Amino acid sequence: MTTAPLVADADQAREGGLNRAVVDVAVGVLIRPDGDFLLTSRPQGKVYAGYWEFPGGKLEPGETVLQALQRELQEELGITTLKAALWRTELVDYPHALVRLNFCKVSKWRGELQMREAQQFAWQRLPVQCVPVLPGTVPVLTWLALERGFTDATHSVA
Repeated sequence: MTTAPLVADADQAREGGLNRAVVDVAVGVLIRPDGDFLLTSRPQGKVYAGYWEFPGGKLEPGETVLQALQRELQEELGITTLKAALWRTELVDYPHALVRLNFCKVSKWRGELQMREAQQFAWQRLPVQCVPVLPGTVPVLTWLALERGFTDATHSVA
């Protein structure tokens, strides 16, 4: 069953038109034993700079989602994933790209966080205090809220 993509900034034109290729992205939802999860800010010079998101990046040719996640978290944060599993997938139609976000839960890693792209980071719990949140991040916050027993998932962002 194919679901319609989440449309971000629907009032803006789509670069590449309606038939543009899907860009696969591996995204890490790092969760500490206390339940807090990691959000990072998008660096200056990138689309949606300053928005908060879960870290990750595009798959390179021949990479699996978990291989791309390992590489991206090493490049961006300086950590090595030790335990990660594909969790959920969401198609998001941004004005600049049509992306398939492959969300992976990461429960174990090695190394100290290093913000190698001059981004900021924050360990969060629901409702998150970091704003603005990237549109593709919102579904994850809702899923986490539902998993954690919130009856009203609208409490995922402060």
